[in-house]
Amino acid sequence: MSGHAANYTPPHVALLMRKQAIRVWWIGLTVLLAWILLIAAAPVAKAYSLALIASPLYQFFSFICHQIADRSFFIVGEQFAVCSRCFGVYFGLMIGFAVYPIWRSVDEIDPLPQFWLFAALIPIAIDWSLTVFGIWENTQISRFITGLILGTACGTYIVAAAVEITRNLTYRRRLVT
Repeated sequence: MSGHAANYTPPHVALLMRKQAIRVWWIGLTVLLAWILLIAAAPVAKAYSLALIASPLYQFFSFICHQIADRSFFIVGEQFAVCSRCFGVYFGLMIGFAVYPIWRSVDEIDPLPQFWLFAALIPIAIDWSLTVFGIWENTQISRFITGLILGTACGTYIVAAAVEITRNLTYRRRLVT
């Protein structure tokens, strides 16, 4: 019986934790949406001769991605700030965040089986390997889809981790003060 009492969370604390989890989820989703908009803003700004906006964006994303034109999507005649695979990963992260509350409560922090994260790596590894070994040349769509699969899986793991980290930091702060 003592094990059950130790795990008890008063209803008012559970409500606060749920509100905090929803806030963390919204902030994460908003950050990911902004990230994707920045990726698309670079080519739009370049197309409209807004070099003061486009150049820093392309420069920033060059630290993250190779930006090879043949491997990138284009919008308004200009290249995205990242390649199609990176864009797939980031877009997948946003999708993973967005659909998370549909299949799991945002305040649920129990870890998901790691098998699914590793399984999401298989398509991207196959796509990359087949190209490296000259068996086939991957396409922008195959890169985007494999990145999307990995990003979506990662997004679902990140939601629970972000909620747990925030919860732990909040708990420690309350212990200190």
